[in-house]
Amino acid sequence: MHTASRARTVGFTLVELMVVVAIIAIVAAIAIPNLMSARLTSNETAAISNLRNIWIGQTQFQASGYVDLDVDGAGEAGFLREMVGATGVRTVADGSATGRVLTPSAISGTFRTIDTNGASGRSGYRFVLRLPDAAGMGVRETQSGAFSGSVDPDLAETTFCVYAWPSAHSATGNRTFFVNQAGDLSQTESADYDGDAFHTAMTDGMAFAVGGDPNSITGGIASGTVGRDGNRWRPIN
Repeated sequence: MHTASRARTVGFTLVELMVVVAIIAIVAAIAIPNLMSARLTSNETAAISNLRNIWIGQTQFQASGYVDLDVDGAGEAGFLREMVGATGVRTVADGSATGRVLTPSAISGTFRTIDTNGASGRSGYRFVLRLPDAAGMGVRETQSGAFSGSVDPDLAETTFCVYAWPSAHSATGNRTFFVNQAGDLSQTESADYDGDAFHTAMTDGMAFAVGGDPNSITGGIASGTVGRDGNRWRPIN
């Protein structure tokens, strides 16, 4: 007796495929927000660490007296591109003339590139450093050549501040951070502090206690209180 054999096609039914797709969608819905949250946390943690490193580098820069325009033996604070060795340190107050290039650098080389707003980017965050003019207002860093104003030698011995904010709010970070010459770290959260929009929304003294000029970087900081920008700034331990 002859028995005919037939090959049986093996595959997924439409219902089985729909179940698999539904499972993938559920897993993605759970995993993607967790991955985004982990990325934000990582970027924010890195921003705080970078601020601390800039502060440490700044204190070393001052202690070494690389800039001492008033020749009184007390070192003055430097800009990012001075501390990273991207340009020579100032020999005049507006940086239009420079001297030696710092070697080795006082901070990470990733802060070498400065954009048109005077900011440097790293790990989803942007950083700006402000030094004081004679009235205590913030002097802005530039990509090359002279700075946006003349740094006051006396005030620069005791005053500087750095801000860090997300390159894309809610995508690379939520919180904006601040540190001053005393190493006081604080934070706030504002959707206005986002990429290039930060420069429109900010004032140099936004993390300082109310009562002073919005662009002054002198005075007490808004530690646990509302700053000059109207946002509450909280200390970071």
